[in-house]
Amino acid sequence: MIVLVINCGSSSIKYQLLDMKGDDVYDLLAKGLVEKIGLPDSNLVHKPSGKEPYKLVCPIPDHKVGIKVVLDALVDPSHGVLKSFDDIEAVGHRIVQGADFFSGSTLVDEDVISKIEICCDFAPLHNPAHLLGIRAISNVLPDVPQVVTFDTAFHQTMQPQAYMYALPYEYYTKYRVRRYGAHGTSHQYVSARGAKVCGLDLENSKIITCHMGNGSSITAVQNGKCVDTSMGFTPLEGMIMGTRCGNIDANVVPYLMKKENLTPDQMTDIMNKKSGFLGLSGKTSDMRDMCDLAAGGDERAKIVLKKVVLDTVKNIGAYAAEMNGVDLLVFTAGIGENNPWLRKAICDNLTYLGVKIDDEVNENAHGDVIFSTPDSKVKVALIPTNEELVIARDTMRIVSEMDN
Repeated sequence: MIVLVINCGSSSIKYQLLDMKGDDVYDLLAKGLVEKIGLPDSNLVHKPSGKEPYKLVCPIPDHKVGIKVVLDALVDPSHGVLKSFDDIEAVGHRIVQGADFFSGSTLVDEDVISKIEICCDFAPLHNPAHLLGIRAISNVLPDVPQVVTFDTAFHQTMQPQAYMYALPYEYYTKYRVRRYGAHGTSHQYVSARGAKVCGLDLENSKIITCHMGNGSSITAVQNGKCVDTSMGFTPLEGMIMGTRCGNIDANVVPYLMKKENLTPDQMTDIMNKKSGFLGLSGKTSDMRDMCDLAAGGDERAKIVLKKVVLDTVKNIGAYAAEMNGVDLLVFTAGIGENNPWLRKAICDNLTYLGVKIDDEVNENAHGDVIFSTPDSKVKVALIPTNEELVIARDTMRIVSEMDN
């Protein structure tokens, strides 16, 4: 089954086209990115397998046009990989927020769309863009089934004591205020893949997954199910991130609003877009730049790096306690996959759990790699995430069931 996987951002469209022959048997036909939708320099970078990358700079005023640009690239005689649009058998979409409406992927219909719209309040930058993508596909490929996969779905197995806030209960019943988590598709993939690589039985395991990028979250996965995660009502909660502050005393919010005469929207903007690495360092939200600054002696950059390690270690320790042990620790995403010094710094603080790593293997780790030593009581692995594959798998399964 040829599946087009789409991830619509507020001004971008990331995509992959996969020929799915089975859960772990597939060909990546093409992938690419549309950027700066609505801006004068909007562009497409299209990477067909076995061919040279293709770049197009052209006006892309909205997501409807963006989807058309993607589809045209896929069927182009020179850099395309399909004969016609008819070759696309299904489309899978990544959706950031599904609240407690969805515990798994589902086929798109009007009821699903209406619930995604309700969740726009919880993810105002992401969900509206996802809806634009769904509607754009409906307009261009009206007869192709669409499936949605939610970042929040994997976390729906958390128990009330893990997802409830100690606020008046009526705010939960009236406004759905509770912890939802994020990056669920990534945590689902790397926990299952990590168990397989390490020879563990996923159904009888205790795994902690560290998705560390510009946005970061840590998840406790027991017997294949999420029992706790660091992000909350929105992706703001948890550890320090690129531009997000992570956990702070809630009273800091009204205090600063009064002192600086800030509106709620302005305060939200500060916590989500001007804090984290950027706010604490005053210079950058990029981990690579932060490492260079710290190496050059920048004291605030050093604090950022130490805080990343501390926040990660604290979450791992909490989840090891919550699950009464841990069998496997997994690192993934941009920072987790590409920073051996960070992985070592974190693991050096976990010797009380019996964690031992092979420094040389860690330093050169790429792809699926176990870098703990044979005598380590906890296996430690690098597992590159593949959220698109999870979406494609679910899309294939749901559409196949629809046809039967």
